[in-house]
Amino acid sequence: MAVLLEIKNACKRYADQVLLDEASATITDDGRVGFIGRNGAGKSTLLRVILGEEELDSGEIVRHPRLRLGYLRQHDPFQPGESALDFLIRDSGKPDWKCGEVAGDFEIKAAMLTGPVKELSGGWQTRVKLAALLLHEPNLLLLDEPTNFLDLRTQILLEHFLRGYREACLVVSHDRAFLAATCDQTLDLAHGKLTLHPGPVDDYLVHQRERKLTIERTNASILAKKRDLEEFIARNRARASTASQAKSKAKQLAKLEEELEEIALDPPTAAIRCPEVAPRRGAAVRCRDLAIGYPDHTVAGEVAVEIVHGSRAAIVGDNGQGKTTFLRTLVGSLDPLAGDVKWGHGCEVGTYAQHVYTSLDERQTVLEHLERAAAATTKHQQILDLAAAMLFRETALSKPIRVLSGGERARLCLSGLLLGSANVLVLDEPGNHLDVETLEALANALLAYEGTVIFTSHDRSFMATVATTVLEVKDGRVVDHHGGYGDYVTKVNSEIDAAEQASGRHRPPPPPRGKAGAVRGKDDARAERAARKEVANLEKAIQRLDEEKKKRQAELLAATDPAEALRLHEAVVEVEAKLAAAEERWLELQEQMPD
Repeated sequence: MAVLLEIKNACKRYADQVLLDEASATITDDGRVGFIGRNGAGKSTLLRVILGEEELDSGEIVRHPRLRLGYLRQHDPFQPGESALDFLIRDSGKPDWKCGEVAGDFEIKAAMLTGPVKELSGGWQTRVKLAALLLHEPNLLLLDEPTNFLDLRTQILLEHFLRGYREACLVVSHDRAFLAATCDQTLDLAHGKLTLHPGPVDDYLVHQRERKLTIERTNASILAKKRDLEEFIARNRARASTASQAKSKAKQLAKLEEELEEIALDPPTAAIRCPEVAPRRGAAVRCRDLAIGYPDHTVAGEVAVEIVHGSRAAIVGDNGQGKTTFLRTLVGSLDPLAGDVKWGHGCEVGTYAQHVYTSLDERQTVLEHLERAAAATTKHQQILDLAAAMLFRETALSKPIRVLSGGERARLCLSGLLLGSANVLVLDEPGNHLDVETLEALANALLAYEGTVIFTSHDRSFMATVATTVLEVKDGRVVDHHGGYGDYVTKVNSEIDAAEQASGRHRPPPPPRGKAGAVRGKDDARAERAARKEVANLEKAIQRLDEEKKKRQAELLAATDPAEALRLHEAVVEVEAKLAAAEERWLELQEQMPD
C-alpha cells in the first residue's frame, strides 16, 4: 500500500473565508475515497490545488513520483466535426481498437462512436470524456460531481466501472447513493479541517452523529460536576478548616475543564417549507392521445397517463429521451403536437425549470423578489428562514438580481416557488446548485406537502425519498412504470448487467490486491495458519468490543448522575482504544494474506 498523495498542514483562505486550516490527509493507492462537505467548504479549491492550478497559502501537497492524475474535464474539449472515436484517438494517442474497447464500456458504439460528438446529448458527451480520461490510465482519478446531469443508466455504468477499477479515486459528490456504491472511505472537509474515515459515507455520518451526541452528554456531565466543585470551593475556600479541601477541589476543577471537548458549530439546518394547501382528490392532470416534441421532430406519441392529486410523480428516462420536453408540454411552455393536456379544476401550477430564472426582474433585490413571490399569509421570518436555507443571508438579501450568478438565480427561483401558494409543483432538476443538507431538507418538505409534485432529478437518494409513482420516457412513449423508484433502478441495473454479459464486458468486483508483505510459499504455511487463527480471534474480539462499546454508549446516554456519566465516558474511551487497536491489527494481517 503506497501513499499516492499526502496533504500536509494545508492552509488556504479567500479574504475572511478560511477554507483550509492546517488540514492534513493521506490518499493511498487502494483508496476509493468519497469527498464530502457543504457548498463553499472548499472541496473544488482543494482539487485545483492538487491539480496544480492553485497554490496553498502554506503547507504542502506531497505527490508520489509515479502519481498519474486523471481529472474529469467540465469544459468542452471537442473539435468541430470531430467524431467520438476521432476525439479519443487524438486525446489519448491510443489505437482505434483500444479506444473503441473503452468506449464500449460506456455503451458508446455504432453511430454514436463514429458520428459528430457535438451532436450527442450532454450525458453522452460526458461518457465520451470519461472514456478519454480512462485511456490515459491514471492511478488516481479525480471526479468532481461526476453524476451531475447524468441519467440513471450512465450513473450505473460509471458505478460498474469504478467498482472494477483497480486504481485509486477521489470522488466529490452530493449524491450519497453514488458514493455508497463506489467508495469505501470518506474524506470530510468541515471548518477548514480534513477528516479521513476508513468506511463508507453512511457509516461516517452515523459515526459523526454518535460522536457528537457522546461529546454533548459527556460535556453536560462534566459541566454539572464543575458547578458542584465551584460551589464547594466558593463555600469553603475562606474557612481554615476546609481551605485545603477547597484547594484540592480547585485542582480537580482545572482537570475537568481540560476534559471538555469543543464541538464545531455546523451551519444552521435548512428551514424549508412548501406552500400550505388543502388536499384534493381525483386527477390533477390527464394526458390523452398526446404527442410531444417540435415541428420537425416528434419526441413521444400516444401518451395516455394520469397523475392524481397528492402523488409525487418522478419522470425518469435516459438523457435525450424527452423528460424535459414532457414537463414543458405539461405546463404549457411547449404546445402539444397532437392530443391534449387537461388540468383538474382548481389546480394552481408552480414551475421550476433551469430556464425560468432568465425571466427574473433584474431591477429587484433578492428580498424584494421573495416578498413579491410569497403568499399573502407568509410571515416575514418565514421568508428570511427560507432565504437563509438557500444561502441568501444578511447582505446577500439586498443584492440586486442583475449581479447574481446562474446558480444563485436558480436558487432564488426555487425559493420564490416554495413561498407561493401553488398546489401543484412541477420541478425540473430542483437539486442542482443545492448541497446535500439543503436537498434533504427540500425532500422532507415535499414529503409533508399536501399538494401534487411532478419532478425530475439525477439524485437517486432524492428520487427514492420523494417519489410515490414513476413515469418513464423511453423509445417514443411515456408510460406508468407501475412500481416504485427502487424497482425502476433494479430494472435498469438488470438491463445493463444483461448487456454487459452478452457482450462479454461484465466485470465482477476485483479481488483484493496482493501486498508486498504477503505470506507466500510452502515455507510460510505455518505462519499463514497462525495469522489466520489470529484473524479469527481478532474478529471475535472486535465483535465483543463493538457490542461493549454500544452498551457503554447507551448507558452513558441514559446516565443522569454526573460522576457515573464521567466514569462511563472513560469506559467508552478505553473500549474505543482497544477496538481501534484490534481493527488496526486485523487490517495489517489482511494485507499480509495471499490473494
